Amino acid sequence: MSASPSLRRATAADVPALAQALARAFLDDPVAEWAWRPDSLRLKALERFHTARLRQTLVDEEVWTTEDLDCAALWSPPKRWRKTPREEAALGRSFLDPRLIARMPLVALGWHNLEREHPADPPHWYLAVLGVEPESQGQGLGSAILQPVLEQCDADGVCAYVESSKERNIDFYARHGFRVTAEPRLLRGPTVWTMWREPRSQ
Repeated sequence: MSASPSLRRATAADVPALAQALARAFLDDPVAEWAWRPDSLRLKALERFHTARLRQTLVDEEVWTTEDLDCAALWSPPKRWRKTPREEAALGRSFLDPRLIARMPLVALGWHNLEREHPADPPHWYLAVLGVEPESQGQGLGSAILQPVLEQCDADGVCAYVESSKERNIDFYARHGFRVTAEPRLLRGPTVWTMWREPRSQ
């Protein structure tokens, strides 16, 4: 990129545009393909899912985006990453289609098992979602959008955690200090790479 993108915290007004951008970003994601079948329903289901996730994480004011709303990083602060039953139900509404609802129990169990891999301690920031519009990928936006919270992690001496659903993204996260800690496999689904980051010394 010729210039660094202008980053800012997202607001409630940004949710519709960001949910659509994230839906497009995750359309070919292995976990999304496993969760929402058939393919023709995935885009709308992902929009509903990311709308709910954005609204949940905006409460902590650590959803970062750009002025163009072409990418987003959704962070949960230490001790606030566990979803409540109400939040789980809101995410589950992305399956409220007759052709999707039968798959919801399998997916819910798979996600529950994955969450069991999430370490409770030490306190850490959780990168719940990182996505870039397909047409804007390869321009450094993913790296840029990570920096505000990673810099805060380093300044405060706090760790960070992420789950990578694509093997090719492991090197990307490794460049930012994350390392693979486990490779759990979703129930009758794809592998996910859990990754942990120690704070870098200032």
